[in-house]
Amino acid sequence: MTQIIDGKKISQDIKDELKAEVAELKKTGREICLAVVQVGKDPASCVYVNNKKKACAYVGIRSEAYELPETAAEEELLVLVEQLNKDSAVNGILVQLPLPAHMDADKVIRTISPDKDVDGFHPVSVGRLWLGEKGFLSCTPAGIIELLKRSGISIAGKRCVIVGRSNIVGKPMAALLLRENATVTIAHSHTRDLKEVTKCADILIAAVGRRQMIDDSYIKDGAVVIDVGMHRNDQNKLCGDVDFDKVKEKASAITPVPGGVGPMTIAMLMNNCVETAR
Repeated sequence: MTQIIDGKKISQDIKDELKAEVAELKKTGREICLAVVQVGKDPASCVYVNNKKKACAYVGIRSEAYELPETAAEEELLVLVEQLNKDSAVNGILVQLPLPAHMDADKVIRTISPDKDVDGFHPVSVGRLWLGEKGFLSCTPAGIIELLKRSGISIAGKRCVIVGRSNIVGKPMAALLLRENATVTIAHSHTRDLKEVTKCADILIAAVGRRQMIDDSYIKDGAVVIDVGMHRNDQNKLCGDVDFDKVKEKASAITPVPGGVGPMTIAMLMNNCVETAR
């Protein structure tokens, strides 16, 4: 029978562990503060920011909200980030993406101190990841590693195929899987014979950004399938990059959408915040 990997439960377990750790830190007089910066009122961003604030409150992390209008100048945002870099009471800085079109997201990310970059997006954080040095891990890939480990799925020696090469998921995912001694392939829009590549995967990670693209013809019997996508189907229900109903009959384990990878991203963000105080 196919194992449905429960991201909600695993993320809750992680938050409970962090809550206990934060309580112990507070006994020694150490408090953790996350500064969350949002520009404009993008509806999806508002939901994400609210979820992050709720997670902070649960774990025991103080969150400070900084809200700038959509029309704010890029320089205003950069000045705010620099102020937060210098504020010793702030452990982590998160600038909610996407930013308005007139702002350069890459420039903003590079302005965040690497020692407060809890999203793990700064080039220094990325370099530390690939070199195997201590630093903040990109939250979604780190969450996927936890999903696999806590579900009893071994990674070492396995063939892992990632469909998608984004800076947020695909590339850091490859680095983390290499750390776990997997053999890693990254497939993308220019990959020839994609199905032949994905059928070699013991663990297939779908981060392609196309609704229900990965069906049972892309996987081999008994593969573990991790779905990073988030879309809405014709019935306006949430779905992923994987055609869940078709693939679950063939996979040995699979993440649902919703309730799979999504909750793990915020749990690992909380972990990065706590990492600043460890």
